[in-house]
Amino acid sequence: PPKKKDIRDYNDADMARLLEQWEKDDDIEEGDLPEHKRPPAPIDFSKIDPGKPESILKLTKKGKTLMMFVTVSGNPTEKETEEITSLWQGSLFNANYDVQRFIVGSNRAIFMLRDGGYAWEIKDFLINQERCADVTLEGQVYPGKGADENEKVKNKTKPEKAKKKKEAEKKSNGVKEDNRATNQREEL
Repeated sequence: PPKKKDIRDYNDADMARLLEQWEKDDDIEEGDLPEHKRPPAPIDFSKIDPGKPESILKLTKKGKTLMMFVTVSGNPTEKETEEITSLWQGSLFNANYDVQRFIVGSNRAIFMLRDGGYAWEIKDFLINQERCADVTLEGQVYPGKGADENEKVKNKTKPEKAKKKKEAEKKSNGVKEDNRATNQREEL
């Protein structure tokens, strides 16, 4: 057992131990917990539309931090991107959306949302902006008004996935390769 010390003789380590003992018994409110330790919000399955997979994502992302990538069309400098995305952020702020913005390239920015449940409403706002080339949200790329005509394929997936699917289709249309033995014997 630790020796009883006079409080005036406590050093920083003793004070830290004392603080830990006090905090051990304290109840931390749910809102003060870090996001990864908070219990997930209950999902109301009556609000889910089976025809719209986005409705499921909206409900599962509610209350969680979410990031979306936004590409500015044209060939803007980093300063132009900063100005354009600042205008978008200001418009969202005026509509009571808590959005933080980080510039990550000469034409790219990350919009970080404290509540991911609003992400699809914000995405709809952004893709209707003249200088928005595309918005990437949860792996989906949504083309904006400023996108090139050949990129305006609605809800395209990431290009890597599309290439892999095309290669798989080519293989399936060609000669099928498998590990099964054939009925016919081949002479060598």
